[in-house]
Amino acid sequence: MKVYLGIDVGSVTTKLAALDESKELVASVYLPTAGQPVTMVQEGLKQLKQQIPSAARICGVATTGSARYLAGVLTGADLVKNEITAHAVAALHYVPAVRTIIEIGGQDSKIILVQDGVVTDFGTNTVCAAGTGSFLDHQAQRLGMTIEEFSRKALVSKNPVRIAGRCTVFAESDMVHKQQMGHRTEDIVYGLCRALVRNYLSSVAAGKIIEFPVVFQGGVAFNQGMVRAFREELQRDIVIPPHHEVMGAIGAALLVQEKMAGSTDDSRFKGFAAGEIDYQTSSFECHSCPNQCEMAQVVSGGKVLARWGGRCDIWETGSQS
Repeated sequence: MKVYLGIDVGSVTTKLAALDESKELVASVYLPTAGQPVTMVQEGLKQLKQQIPSAARICGVATTGSARYLAGVLTGADLVKNEITAHAVAALHYVPAVRTIIEIGGQDSKIILVQDGVVTDFGTNTVCAAGTGSFLDHQAQRLGMTIEEFSRKALVSKNPVRIAGRCTVFAESDMVHKQQMGHRTEDIVYGLCRALVRNYLSSVAAGKIIEFPVVFQGGVAFNQGMVRAFREELQRDIVIPPHHEVMGAIGAALLVQEKMAGSTDDSRFKGFAAGEIDYQTSSFECHSCPNQCEMAQVVSGGKVLARWGGRCDIWETGSQS
């Protein structure tokens, strides 16, 4: 059994997805990154190994996400790809006619516009966390409920209050004010969802024409309050694809399957034993030029395995040590 592995390491969550030759998902792992991408990638490999058949052979590995280069070094990836491409490929796999992709993760938001199966434009929001999974989780905790309860309450709201959603600080203070005024919790919760959707459409999607079908993916698509708010604001139905929380990893797996199909080389995958290797990561500032780039590196057994993060390749090529 040939299996292709995609790994998506974000700032909040780490996702792994394994596809068979028919591009069917055979195993997936969804873990909190918790500021430990190395540990979570290794834990993900351990869990994935238990899910796939023992006779399965990993024929290709691709990494994506904010820590894609690090994950690529740890696993011996055959391909390292940006999140925009990975999410677009996954969305096209499940909804070939997709024109707009809304992707909201733990700490950032994206919009991807597609025409004839090709990405034509995209936008991201990495400055403010309003509307992301981490902000929604924080507000649920502040209200003394789980994110699942938060989602359910948003669905039963009949008179949502208006919340200022352009900033996390203002949104939270406005929610407190509405609580003090005596508004119902479900109306405050859904009011927040509507505010965050308005913020997304006016900032991340600013200046872009949203065409249908629209696919909503990422971990926040679990939140039915946000799904309801998008549907009401856009006045059309939106598609929630299967496995929406691991779409970045699925896209990476699809990309590496395509790459390896046209190659005669074997995968560089280090094997599931990579989950047991002792790695250390660190960073340093390069003073070779005025840019003073902050370089990242990963070390194992006293040997530097890789360095990245510079505007030039002075460190990557080993011309300095």
